[in-house]
Amino acid sequence: MKIFSIVGARPNFMKVAPLHRAFARTAGMESVIVHTGQHYDERMSDIFFRQLGLPEPDFYLGAGGGTHTQQTAKVMLALEELAAREKPDLMLVVGDVNSTLAASLVAKKEGIPLAHVEAGLRSGDRAMPEELNRILTDSVSDLLFVSEMAGMINLAKEGVPDERVHFVGNVMIDSLVYFREKAAALQLSDILEQRLSGQPQGVAPGAYALMTMHRPSNVDHQAGLEQILQIIRDTAKRLPVLFAIHPRTQKNMERFGLWGALVQLPGLCLLPPQGYLQFLHLMDNSQVIITDSGGIQEETTYLKKPCLTFRGSTERPSTVELGTNFLMQDLSPAKVIAQLDAILGGQAKAGVLPPFWDGRTAERVAAILAGTFLQK
Repeated sequence: MKIFSIVGARPNFMKVAPLHRAFARTAGMESVIVHTGQHYDERMSDIFFRQLGLPEPDFYLGAGGGTHTQQTAKVMLALEELAAREKPDLMLVVGDVNSTLAASLVAKKEGIPLAHVEAGLRSGDRAMPEELNRILTDSVSDLLFVSEMAGMINLAKEGVPDERVHFVGNVMIDSLVYFREKAAALQLSDILEQRLSGQPQGVAPGAYALMTMHRPSNVDHQAGLEQILQIIRDTAKRLPVLFAIHPRTQKNMERFGLWGALVQLPGLCLLPPQGYLQFLHLMDNSQVIITDSGGIQEETTYLKKPCLTFRGSTERPSTVELGTNFLMQDLSPAKVIAQLDAILGGQAKAGVLPPFWDGRTAERVAAILAGTFLQK
């Protein structure tokens, strides 16, 4: 059974790595990694293959850059040709990036069975490109592997037949569990040596805020970036801030003339994009995390770290309802600092793990695929 596992953007790599290992251990399965090239910055892509123990991709499509539509189209054209030549028995996609949707459409047009890992997540915000990618991918998937109970509810409301849906848990947590000890062995001082600006003096494990911000709704306009500056300024009065800056955020800071103000903020250590192990180390040793990422909401819930997420809604409600995540509706510095002060004052959530977030999700996926395709 030849499985095409599609990766394209940074979060995909952490999800495919444990699946690749599980497939390799399953008799009769051949795991073929197809890298679309959606993320082509070495710091944001290739380093993840090395750190996650993934082999070099079997195929690289080089479809990075361009608008959402251009990117999706380039992946479809290249993948259609590859699939016609290699004839995979299954196309497996993860998450909600443009590569996910592109591969899903190719699979259905070529008559290839399609499996979606992390199916059923819904933010309710169709202005997010990821939301459309999720909905469209799930609508054509033959097998839907769900990470949390909200996904089961969403797919049932959408009329997806029960026999196509499997509640298996969170494959992202598989990677976290697998690599946590290795990440813990890193030295914080070595990570901080690679800083872009700021002084690491006073930054100690368990006594800093870790920050990321990259979503267009937050960083593509001057007002949002100015609010981020103020949030960092106010947070740094309470504890040091480590800001791992995304290339998109840096580009817009420079475009709006705010880069100089950012690098001069006292109490801020500005870091380049981090490898998976480095960022896991930073999360595990932080006091609080400020982000707009989807996956970080899940990782901080597992790590029992308080997380402030700057989103109007979340497709991962279990992180709020069961975990340690606080959903912030906007970037209002006053609201953010009020919530931060409450957390620092002892009002963080204790949090419990959602069902099946146990590091064995990939095993369950492999077993279901084997039972579906190999035991007929």
